[in-house]
Amino acid sequence: MTVRVRLFAGLRERAGWSQRDVDAATVGDVWNALELGTEPDGLLYAVNKEYATRDRALADGDEVALIPPVSGGAFLLCDEPLSLDRVVDEVRDEEAGAIATFTGTTRVHSRGRTVTHLDYEAYEGMAEHVMEEIADSLNARYDLNAVAIHHRVGRVGIGETSVVIAVSAPHRHDALAACKDAIDELKERVPLWKKEVYEGGEEWIGRGS
Repeated sequence: MTVRVRLFAGLRERAGWSQRDVDAATVGDVWNALELGTEPDGLLYAVNKEYATRDRALADGDEVALIPPVSGGAFLLCDEPLSLDRVVDEVRDEEAGAIATFTGTTRVHSRGRTVTHLDYEAYEGMAEHVMEEIADSLNARYDLNAVAIHHRVGRVGIGETSVVIAVSAPHRHDALAACKDAIDELKERVPLWKKEVYEGGEEWIGRGS
């Protein structure tokens, strides 16, 4: 089966390309078909923008994304609904005594106007890298096990989730404090922009909003 493979972040830089067609019968065949050396530990796979196991059979034309975990967690952009359970699973650790989470949702009123939906845009590649830098900074300040951040891109409706963050740590104080810092720094540093679409207008909002 001929499938389109997409690489992101460090894997893309390592390979020197972002997408390529390869022949593979199952998800587990994809890495060897790429001839990129040793497969990174904890590599995640998605088929047609849904997480998939290695034994999943592939069909001609499928898109297989290889999503590398970094700094003990995962930092990614996604144009599909986010899963808090998935983010929590990515930071689970037998040494952790606490997992703190943050879920950001789209509210109907903002800046005195009625919002119909949001449109998110990101500088892909750089956004994930800055998320990794934020995690490195949190690990330097707190005693943590892992950090994971997932953020939506594209259209997000009222009440839908736009960002999910999970932080695991041996103790709850560090987990809670780091989770708060993570969303604050994400809003200030990550190259993400949102367009608030109102009844009768719209406005692009930059970082820090």
